[in-house]
Amino acid sequence: MMGGGGGGGGGMQQLQQEIEQLEQEMDAIDEEIERLQEKQSDIDDAIEAIETLETGSTVQVPIGGEAYIRATVDDIDEIVVSLGGGYAAEREQEGAVDTLETKQETLDDHIDALNSDKSEVESEMGELEQQAQQMQQQQMQQMMQQQEEQESDE
Repeated sequence: MMGGGGGGGGGMQQLQQEIEQLEQEMDAIDEEIERLQEKQSDIDDAIEAIETLETGSTVQVPIGGEAYIRATVDDIDEIVVSLGGGYAAEREQEGAVDTLETKQETLDDHIDALNSDKSEVESEMGELEQQAQQMQQQQMQQMMQQQEEQESDE
């Protein structure tokens, strides 16, 4: 009977490892969602700037190393927008906003997919935790039965 108890402990250990793995997966999903939300915030800021800036406005342009230089906007209708994959295109104001809004929609889709993945992982984790609880209860019952058997043998 002791061999069965040891096997149960191994099963419990395996469940705990699976739960830990799922927790790590959840953390990775949460980090990715946070990263995508930061991108969305950057895009919101860009859209707001495009819609509020005018030709002749003074802006601070990042030049790297957390340093900025003041510059004057010569023509708000000439905006270079990244298209992804290392490509960029010059767009007029409305086209730039449209391109950025399309990026927002793509990010929304990615976030929705990640939230769906997260729900699946949470569900799986809940099932594993329930299995672990049941295993623990069974082990306790087995231990109590063994103890009762030993006491009755004496």
